[in-house]
Amino acid sequence: MALAVSDIHEIELLAEIGIALLLFALGLEFSLKDLKPVKMVALVGTPIQMALTVGLGFGIGHLMGLDWKSSLWLGALISLSSTMVILKTLMNQGWLGTLSSKVMIGMLIVQDLAVIPMMIILPQLNNPVVGLPALGFAALKAAGFITGMVLLGTRLLPRLMSHIARLGSRELFLLAITAIGLGVGYITHLAGLSFAFGAFVAGMVLSESDYGHQALSDIIPLRDLFGLLFFSSVGMLFDPGFLFGHVREVIVLVITVCIGKGLIFAGVSRVFNYRNVIPLAVGLGLFQIGEFSFVLARVGLSTGSISNDLYSLVLTATILSMVLTPLISGQTTKIYALKKRWFRHERLETSNIPDHGYKGHVVIAGGGRVGFQIAQILKRLNMQFVIIELDYRRFEQAKGTGMSVIYGDASQEIVLEAAGIKNATLLILTMPDLVATRSTIFHSKRLNRRLKIVARTAGPDYFEVMKELGVSEVVLPEFEASLEMTRQSLLHLNIPPTEVQRHTDTIRQELYAVLFNSNDSYRVLSQLRGAEQQFDLQWIRLSQESPMANRSIGESEIRKTTGASVVGVVRNGQLKPNPDADFVLMSEDLVAIIGNEGNREAFCHMATSPT
Repeated sequence: MALAVSDIHEIELLAEIGIALLLFALGLEFSLKDLKPVKMVALVGTPIQMALTVGLGFGIGHLMGLDWKSSLWLGALISLSSTMVILKTLMNQGWLGTLSSKVMIGMLIVQDLAVIPMMIILPQLNNPVVGLPALGFAALKAAGFITGMVLLGTRLLPRLMSHIARLGSRELFLLAITAIGLGVGYITHLAGLSFAFGAFVAGMVLSESDYGHQALSDIIPLRDLFGLLFFSSVGMLFDPGFLFGHVREVIVLVITVCIGKGLIFAGVSRVFNYRNVIPLAVGLGLFQIGEFSFVLARVGLSTGSISNDLYSLVLTATILSMVLTPLISGQTTKIYALKKRWFRHERLETSNIPDHGYKGHVVIAGGGRVGFQIAQILKRLNMQFVIIELDYRRFEQAKGTGMSVIYGDASQEIVLEAAGIKNATLLILTMPDLVATRSTIFHSKRLNRRLKIVARTAGPDYFEVMKELGVSEVVLPEFEASLEMTRQSLLHLNIPPTEVQRHTDTIRQELYAVLFNSNDSYRVLSQLRGAEQQFDLQWIRLSQESPMANRSIGESEIRKTTGASVVGVVRNGQLKPNPDADFVLMSEDLVAIIGNEGNREAFCHMATSPT
């Protein structure tokens, strides 16, 4: 076994380089401001979690017949979770930015920082008397390194990056940021600290500079490449022979660690007052053994603190738990939905919703950028609405602005009932996920068959699906954005506004008519919209000398003389729509007219000609 460990030393080094560059990229994305909402659970909860997990590992080691020192090492090794695996899993699941992800990343960062004292303290268990001065010296080294990095990051690095950026070479910029990440990591390695920790701190310092976003965008392909390198290295470290020879011990360790750590993480999250899906997401996300266990285990092996068999056991259990992470973490939403269905008495978290509920209101499923913008407009119009949001951060944002909001999954019937879908007039679906959209429409239509639905979709291919589901209107965000960009571009090319509007409306009508080809009212409405665009609306302010001032619309014979129609008047900040012939125009009135270009020119001439 000793020979096998020696042979894979180079592979372990590759894995450690992969860890370092991935954590460098994480440092570029990391901001202390983002951790403010979770600072208590990260700074206080994580040490509690690690202490409880060390105790769990110590108990497992005792049952396995290990001595107290090996049992303590086992507990320390399993107390760490995988920053890299969780980060990739959250990206793939689209959970980055949620409160659950911030709790997880906050706890992971504190765990990563805790590796440094663990690497210093645990080897000293071989000789505790000699270890105390070494511990103090290592603490001074760590403090000196962090102080040096702060000075370096605020003084030297910004100037260096500014100089490189002015050269205009993207390749040189990428090479520079990679060299900074690996170079700082190597310096920390020479100082006796963690190579990966140094790279993380370098990324964190760069993230606060003016070039942090550019560095992150350039490093992403390299990050993915080294992520592949890390996971390939992990695959090469896996020893099927050891697994088959110790299958019972490996399975027992994996199951015990996964269940035990999951419960500990969920419990700590709950103690720190996180509710709903967050404890479940944290427990199902952070149950695995992390990549820093490789680094720590190598230290233990090189100092003779742990045996080769314990090293191989932890290594095998780590790989298996990492493989299980995306599978188990991906079940969070389904398990949470089952929990809601089984415990219907559980009160949903709502805000600003009256006890008697609403009637004839609008339900917005998804409070992201689109849903929040819709809600703001409805709020200005004094219309009643309820937002359903599964992202706790956005739930808190809507709650803070005084909007009626429910924290939950809109595809669940119990959440729709809480939003008063039975008494709603309109349902607006802003989420792009077709599966969630289909489930939400199905439950909503079953509860309220008269409900009108406006939904977004990914493309025209899903029009028939939306039509079968009974959707009233469908919006394609990318298509609408392309039309608006076309409109703006044609205006800059001096195409008349009426021509621009006519062409864009024709394209929109041709696309959306596919969905509503059997709806005569939609075709009529589209034709009316097209005809309406042949007339431009224009605002004219009447001067004190205008012959129209102090005279009614009928007396001035505006329609007969100019052919234009007055459709609105703004006076003292108040809009009077569709004024009749007896309406008296006053000086300083802002008058809205429609008509063709000749009609509008005639009106302007009449309004400004002296009496």
